[in-house]
Amino acid sequence: MLHNIRIILVKTSHTGNIGSTARAMKTMGLTRLYLVNPLVKPDHQATALAAGAADIIKEATLVDTLDHALKGCSLVIGTSARSRTLSWPISEPSECAVRSVSAARQAPVGLVFGCERTGLTNEELQKCHYHVAIPTNPEYSSLNLAMAVQILVYEIHKASLKLQQPLLQPEETTAYPPADDLERFYQHLEQTLVHTGFIRQVHPGQIMNKLRRLFTRARPESEELNILRGILTSIYTQVKSRCRI
Repeated sequence: MLHNIRIILVKTSHTGNIGSTARAMKTMGLTRLYLVNPLVKPDHQATALAAGAADIIKEATLVDTLDHALKGCSLVIGTSARSRTLSWPISEPSECAVRSVSAARQAPVGLVFGCERTGLTNEELQKCHYHVAIPTNPEYSSLNLAMAVQILVYEIHKASLKLQQPLLQPEETTAYPPADDLERFYQHLEQTLVHTGFIRQVHPGQIMNKLRRLFTRARPESEELNILRGILTSIYTQVKSRCRI
């Protein structure tokens, strides 16, 4: 179950944080570390701070984009300490843990952390089903990257222990589409809306961002997403045929 949960670090600038993250993961039973375009690749400092968890770093998956790291994930949760102009479904750390462990029984789950200085971008956060913020002292809310990872993986480990008890097995068996299928749906949706004239390419505005939020909140199941893709194909075909008349 925990093997299906990916800890994804985006554009990490300090290799020591990679090592400390690996240590935090291993103490809580997580092994899948993804590094998205790190500014410096893991080095001796990362190994030193891993303190016995160097195997996590050695087996880490290095990718160029967040989309590659999220491939196959049915649930994606992004960490964010800042309020955003376009609000998104928010999850508490304990809720995030329960959702992650439950979903990981069926498909990979991605828990995404941004770079140390600026965190995740709005575009990166819009690829997530939920955002999670760690409640801290409002007068001093400074958590470094490895600290944030440690808190969340602790909650995940605790939730996994509870869900291993027979009476607390989750009843949910719904199949949700992986992140890459959702991205293809959003591309299909945008192409269709441009083709029908609903979105003007010269002035697209915030329509797609708001539609992403709508479908993220609804969280369509795999079968429902297939229906939506079929509807878009039908619309596109009808508009195309009328244009030929």
